[in-house]
Amino acid sequence: MVTITVNNDIILRTYKPEDADGLFTAINASRRHLGIWLDWIKHTTRTEHSMQYIKDSLHQANMQEALYLGIFYDGILVGGVNMYQWDREVKKALIGYWIVKEQEGKGVISICLQYFTRFLFEKTGLNKIEIHFSVANKRSAKVAERLGCKIEGIIRQSALRNGVREDVVVCGLLKSEWEGRVV
Repeated sequence: MVTITVNNDIILRTYKPEDADGLFTAINASRRHLGIWLDWIKHTTRTEHSMQYIKDSLHQANMQEALYLGIFYDGILVGGVNMYQWDREVKKALIGYWIVKEQEGKGVISICLQYFTRFLFEKTGLNKIEIHFSVANKRSAKVAERLGCKIEGIIRQSALRNGVREDVVVCGLLKSEWEGRVV
């Protein structure tokens, strides 16, 4: 079980089965806000789907394939950060994130990603993290930029979002670019 204390209000921690209701509530309350960018939202229509997500995330963490953490603000689940497609040989992984509409624009994702990135570089042996996002997702672009990621390229028509082919921006951050930062 991973717990990362961000500040007095925010912690990141491994999901537990008892988080299923809170996870579904957070997703459901921000369905239109999140569904624009995240296809998996449309498949999360019941608490049971959130429970399965939690079980899958715990299994992947146990197998050291991925790490999924909830963002808890004053004890309430308001989003998530994750590390997936973990290539242990190359020592790189993708990271993703989401936040409920009510917390958007308050810097919660940015500060959480700083702590999450520090954890990944210090505790998992990663040398590189990548963020992939739709060219149209300007907010995600700003998050990646604030984290210090560099745009490495655009993969044309590489993703389907809501049935439409989209270009995907690939950003990366190396451990050597991160070292020396104070979080």
